[in-house]
Order: sequence, then C-alpha cells, then structure tokens
Amino acid sequence: MKVDLHDRLEAVGPAAWDDLLGRAAVRSPFLSWTWQYHWAQVFAEGRRLEVRSVVDGAGRLLALLPLYEAEPEIFRLIGGVDVSDYLDLIVEAEREEEAWGALLASRGVTSAVWDLHAVPAASTTVTTLPRLVTEYATTVTLTVEERCPILVLPTSWERYLASLPGKHRHELTRKMRRLRREAPDARATSFGERTAVEARLDDFFRLHRRSRVGKAKFMDERMETFFRAISSALAEGDALRLWLLDTASGPLAGFITLEWDATVGLYNSGFEPSRAALAPGLVLLAHMIQDAIARGKARFDFLRGEERYKYEFGPTPENVYQVRIA
Repeated sequence: MKVDLHDRLEAVGPAAWDDLLGRAAVRSPFLSWTWQYHWAQVFAEGRRLEVRSVVDGAGRLLALLPLYEAEPEIFRLIGGVDVSDYLDLIVEAEREEEAWGALLASRGVTSAVWDLHAVPAASTTVTTLPRLVTEYATTVTLTVEERCPILVLPTSWERYLASLPGKHRHELTRKMRRLRREAPDARATSFGERTAVEARLDDFFRLHRRSRVGKAKFMDERMETFFRAISSALAEGDALRLWLLDTASGPLAGFITLEWDATVGLYNSGFEPSRAALAPGLVLLAHMIQDAIARGKARFDFLRGEERYKYEFGPTPENVYQVRIA
C-alpha cells in the first residue's frame, strides 16, 4: 500500500477519479471530479492543495483524500463547507480501514490538522477512524455538525400523502388547491438538458437573491460563477435538474436538484416574495416529490439544514459529522 501526494487534481484526472467514486460505498455529486474540479477552480485559487492517493501493490487506485489548506496547517476537504452537503474520503467499498490506515501512517510527525466537514453518518469514516486512534498515535474528534432531513419515498403519491400526519397533509393539499385557484396558469416545469438549464438560470438567480435576507450576499459574483459552471457540467451528465413554477408574469419559485443513486437532493431554492402568501415554494416542492415518486426514486434528500418547511413533508433527520484528525 502506497500513498502519493499531489498538488493538483489533474495529477489524478477525471477518468480515474470517477472510476474510483463508482466503486465507493458512499457516493454523491459533491465527490465527483466535476464538482471538486470546479470548486477548486473558483474557491481554492492560490491555495495549497494536498491530494493524497492510496494505491495497492498492483497500482490500483483505492482511495483519494482531496484536501486544501484553509488556514495555516489546517486542511479541509476540497468542496468547501458552504456549497457541498456531503464530503468524505473517496474510497473503494470494503477497503476503507486499510486506506485510512495508510493515510494516517503517511501523516508522520506533523502539526497539521485534517478538519473534515460534512461527513455523512452512513460513511465508514465515522466508525473506522476512532478504532485506529491508538495504532497510529493520532487524535480523532467526531462532532455532529448538522442534520439532513431525508424522505424514504413510497411507490405512489397517494401512499405518500397518507403517510403524512393529518395536519401536514391538510395544509399541503390546501396550499396546492389555493395556488391552482389564484394562479391557475402556474405550471411546474423541470429542465435537465444543459442548454435548457443555462437558458433559465437567470430566472433562478433572481428568485434566489430576492427570496430571503442573506441570500443575495451569499450569491455573489464568485458564487454565481461556480453555480453556472457546475449547473452546466452536471446537467451534461444528467445529474442536475432546474425546477421552476412558471406563470405568464414570470416564475414564482425555483429549485435546483441533484440526482444520484435513486436519490433526488434538494440543493438550492428561491421564490418570489411578493407572492409568498401562495406558498409557491412549498407547492413546487410537492410537485418535485410527486415527480420523484413517479420516476421510481427511492429517496428525497433535503440535504443539510433543518428549516421548518422541510419537516412539513415528513422526513427523518440523519446526522452529518465534522471529523477532526490531529
């Protein structure tokens, strides 16, 4: 088992990177070459990268730990804590313990900290690393960082509605009826093809910036550059959809969703505040869940954050961890 240290992602390359991700037990678009490369291009310019690759005796790539120096001697996972909901070691399934062992051994005597954010509870990182503390004379601290509300989808919309508590079911159907009555031309539309996504991104950015205090500050020029690049790239690979609740006077709400492993992930959103009384975001979200059920998806992941509106749809929270290695 050998660990190589690279100062750029290109030393691994997209083919080897995504082949390894396809062999991993925990996958998501946030760990893909596309996501990691575009994030590093926009947010890690001028920063020191440490991409550690683990290969076996036959030269087979078993794991990747892509880090950048966020502060002096503090390294975080490429992908960032602001825009990536799930991050982790990228590692071939059932090789996690030996890969982490090799990586910990490669640290040697160092004062550097590996500060890993957004590690999902399903990851073996959460269970494997604490077992290796003594052997490799290191310290591992696990902290629940946030929770992701996740909805396991039934086989029909009717079964889904029946599964909701009575109050939530009544409120949801009431809001859907009200919007149909007061905005009868409203249509939920999704765009998955790259050129169609690109053509409607301006509508999404406008809704996003207008919908809540703080979102305009978040969606600055650099963030918009990243969003445009990643939206186009993921749409090219059928991994992203843009949803809009369109009317003749303009869209009332918009969402960007990511798709992987029979999962639909609710990535980002916006709505027209002047029409907030119609709850256009909630109604559009109901259409998106209905569509996911119709397409046979297994899970609807609301991703990080426990905003109250998410729990109106009946999900169960799952922990996301900060894993600090020193």
